Amino acid sequence: MYCSNRIKRLPPYSLGKVRAMMIEERARGVDVIDLGMGNPDRPTPTHIVDKLCEVVRDPKTHRYSISKGLLNLRKAIAYRYKEDFNVELDPEREIIATIGAKEGISHLALALIDEGDSALVPNPTYPIHLYSVVIAGGNVISIPLSKEDNFVINLERIRKSKFWPKPKLLIISYPHNPTTATVDLKFFESVVAFAKAENIIVIHDFAYKDLTFDGYIAPSFLQVKGAKDVGVELFSLTKSYNMAGWRIAFALGNEKIISDLAKLKSYMDYGIFTPIQVSAICALKGEQNCVREIVEVYRKRRDVLVDGLNRIGWNVEKPKATMFVWAEIPPKFKNLGSLEFATMLLKEGGVAVSPGIGFGEYGEGYVRFALVENEDRIKQGLRGIKKVLEKR
Repeated sequence: MYCSNRIKRLPPYSLGKVRAMMIEERARGVDVIDLGMGNPDRPTPTHIVDKLCEVVRDPKTHRYSISKGLLNLRKAIAYRYKEDFNVELDPEREIIATIGAKEGISHLALALIDEGDSALVPNPTYPIHLYSVVIAGGNVISIPLSKEDNFVINLERIRKSKFWPKPKLLIISYPHNPTTATVDLKFFESVVAFAKAENIIVIHDFAYKDLTFDGYIAPSFLQVKGAKDVGVELFSLTKSYNMAGWRIAFALGNEKIISDLAKLKSYMDYGIFTPIQVSAICALKGEQNCVREIVEVYRKRRDVLVDGLNRIGWNVEKPKATMFVWAEIPPKFKNLGSLEFATMLLKEGGVAVSPGIGFGEYGEGYVRFALVENEDRIKQGLRGIKKVLEKR
């Protein structure tokens, strides 16, 4: 009776089902290995925390901040992009701070999409890519990601589909959550060419910019000539600096899109707490050894998990990026579906994973492991998984 049509369009958050079961199991005293939610488990680097403690003691920093972010913070992310990608960004017109990438994407959808507009969204995908469009009143056109295409969006197939009405927006994210798929710069060149030819806006979620392994370096969408003409990129400090709870990210690129987002946000929030912004400057402009150390932790965990899965007969490839492992359900369990299979791993093996269906219907047949437990805990989880696979 009281909820809006917007709320009615939102289904129950399916990834929450396994999490709720995990909480129930832990309440019963079961030691569950949580490889479900992608929530970094290690602390934020000490020098970043120390900066927060220093700045928060100044009462002047306790007042409202500015919605688009401190100028020095915007200069800091411009510096990081110049250092990492040789990309020039204007801190005044091409950068805005957001309260995490999730908030940034949600408000971008509200700023760009009118009721009835369509957006192209890969499937499977990180849920906010899909539901930001739904919340804004738009229509989602799901673009299936397949194993045959290495879970990379097929632009030629989209072009041939001739959708009507014409989509206004394309949301992509590489390195990809949940599939861990990676791309090279040529892919982004084709995205820019596609967007210009089809007059489509691009949003690229670059959450896993730094979490890459085995010599792979993730390119930025903004490295492509003309990328700023068609879209924006989101970068978050969550994964690179273990700053999940701090909620700080950036939208970067097309100045008209950034301006529209800034206008909307000026009505919606007063910006991020100033000490957090100053700490983010410290993260972006300080030494980056901490990032390399974080990446190495995930690489070791990846190796322990994937090598262990392969030893017990679950054939899985090592991802080149992200903090996840995307695993096709073993053949003899495929008929269960990903939610029932994930439930079985939890109830019988004491291991929580995310069912692929939670990322869209084309995620069915897979589960996602998050590398958010230490190596010993992962080994314990492998013993639980082995018990389940051998029992059946």
